[in-house]
Amino acid sequence: MWMPAPPPPPNCPPGLEYLSQIDQILIHQQIELLEVITGFETANKYEIKNAFGQRIYFAAEESDCCSRNCCGESRPFTMTIFDNLGRPVIELIRPLRCSSCFCPCCLQKLEVHAPPGIPVGYIKQTWDPCLPKFTIQNEAQEDVLKIVGPCIVCSCCEDINFEVKSRDETSTVGRISKQWTGFVREAFTDADNFGVQFPLDLDVKMKAVMLGACFLVDFMFFEHGYSRQQRIGVW
Repeated sequence: MWMPAPPPPPNCPPGLEYLSQIDQILIHQQIELLEVITGFETANKYEIKNAFGQRIYFAAEESDCCSRNCCGESRPFTMTIFDNLGRPVIELIRPLRCSSCFCPCCLQKLEVHAPPGIPVGYIKQTWDPCLPKFTIQNEAQEDVLKIVGPCIVCSCCEDINFEVKSRDETSTVGRISKQWTGFVREAFTDADNFGVQFPLDLDVKMKAVMLGACFLVDFMFFEHGYSRQQRIGVW
């Protein structure tokens, strides 16, 4: 079931009108049978839905085979997000950078375009010795929101939450949640489910950037959950 397109608000980039009337997004990564059976890392694909289960977008990773299987979760990629008519409406660009807290000069970043080719915001990792932290910026690279994750990014039988906070980190305005999907799926695949919550009246461009932040969090902290080494050990 597809979500019908609402009327676009003023100055809304084409395709982002779907975000104007929602305060929650559900992201479901598709399970790739080739990856499960052979351990060969394939390009990720996702369905993006509203709270009613209606599909809003479809996302597909573009990366080369060597990067996926050698760089793993640190790989660079371009993620194109399509609307229900197959039109590209959002593009996420992640360069190859270090994710270690011991290399503060080369931390993770992701650029969000809407439509492709027009930057609307950025997600930049902020150095912290204990907590995963990120800054959400607008197209002028001005700080808008912050993201703060838990000290230990793993859990059994419960969701893992990254809190979206105001620029001064004094209040919580949203959340990115990695949802528990059950023992079998967690153990034998790296296909994850996420939920993103944000204020209903947040600018649609910033909603698109928060969507991009969810993908960055997925790759940094959860894409390695079913690594090639684990597959070899299991089989």
